[in-house]
Amino acid sequence: MSQIRDMNLWESGKRKIDWVESNMPLLRQIKKDFEAEKPFAGLKVALSVHLEAKTAYLCKVLAAGGAEMYITGSNPLSTQDDVAAALVKEDLNVFAWYKATDDEYHAHITEVVKIGPNIIIDDGGDLVSLIHNHYPELIPNVIGGCEETTTGIIRLIAMNNDKKLKFPMVLVNDADCKHLFDNRYGTGQSVWDGINRTTNLIVAGKNVVVAGYGWCGKGVAMRAKGLGASVIITEIDPIKAMEAVMDGFKVMPMNEAAKTGDFFVTVTGCRDVITEADYYNMKDGAICCNAGHFDIEVDVAGLKKIAAEEKLARDNIMGYKLKNNNWIYIIAEGRLVNLAAGDGHPAEIMDMSFAIQALSALHLVKNKGKINDFIVHVPIEVDREVARRQLVNWDVTIDTLTPEQEKYLNSWEAH
Repeated sequence: MSQIRDMNLWESGKRKIDWVESNMPLLRQIKKDFEAEKPFAGLKVALSVHLEAKTAYLCKVLAAGGAEMYITGSNPLSTQDDVAAALVKEDLNVFAWYKATDDEYHAHITEVVKIGPNIIIDDGGDLVSLIHNHYPELIPNVIGGCEETTTGIIRLIAMNNDKKLKFPMVLVNDADCKHLFDNRYGTGQSVWDGINRTTNLIVAGKNVVVAGYGWCGKGVAMRAKGLGASVIITEIDPIKAMEAVMDGFKVMPMNEAAKTGDFFVTVTGCRDVITEADYYNMKDGAICCNAGHFDIEVDVAGLKKIAAEEKLARDNIMGYKLKNNNWIYIIAEGRLVNLAAGDGHPAEIMDMSFAIQALSALHLVKNKGKINDFIVHVPIEVDREVARRQLVNWDVTIDTLTPEQEKYLNSWEAH
């Protein structure tokens, strides 16, 4: 019942999945546990995450635990057709293909929701939104779900505040072993991997404008600095702006930063971060891209409206000529540059994030009917278990508290 582009591509996809498996020791260990325990036996799992090799291996891990998997992508440009074919070859159900139209993308998500999932693995909130708005009769089947990214968490909290969220959702992105490493080191490396392979331009000596100084923005700025760029941060949060200044970066509004930037990277989770007025302030040849979840941070539609001419400048780079004769370039249509123009985060980084996902799903199943809150934080035990396992994989040992130290830390009278 799968809907994919080309089944003949499966061998290429299998090679990709085999490669990441060899570099994801946490998930390999969890897979062995799941194979022995079968915690998801008899359960349907609906998953909407960027459909590339690391995600595919997470799907195989959940399937090893007995889950009946129904898989789609969370972005039309991040699905890899060969990986989708490889999953179908393994008898998993996949509804996704690269460059899906808006209608096709919605249809694929709908197919995954219609099966009546017991567990939802979401990245950006599309599955949760769809089941609440269009398939409420299926909500009683849902034990709970896990949300991968900041944007999805923002939507979940808004739903919960409006009393619209009807089942528990684990905020995977808020786990320390997720945002401290995935958002910072993963985004930092993968964004520049995507930009560099797509543009083939040097970063050293350029002005890089990073919009947003959350964990993802910190990673992008850190890597830009390491590549030799002069980095400018734009922010709306005064505390984060202070942090950026103390980290050695210039901070200014976008309308000022637009005048000097060579590369622009948005990582805010908000819309209309780069708009028509900013394009007119930019120098000829400025390159814009987005590393936030949705393609509304860089206003590409607005740029098309004011462009006098447009051209494909290079694979995955569109050029738009303004009336002042300046060319502005957009990578990957303003969609996630690290996935739409690259392979996403490194395998070792996603190993931690997807370990949190897998163990959070396990937490939901083990505590079915016992979780009263719909906004659920990753249990600290899960976070620390992932960290402990990772340190073992790295052959790193740490100290432990003595009984006397524990007593000291837990007593207000001790000196």
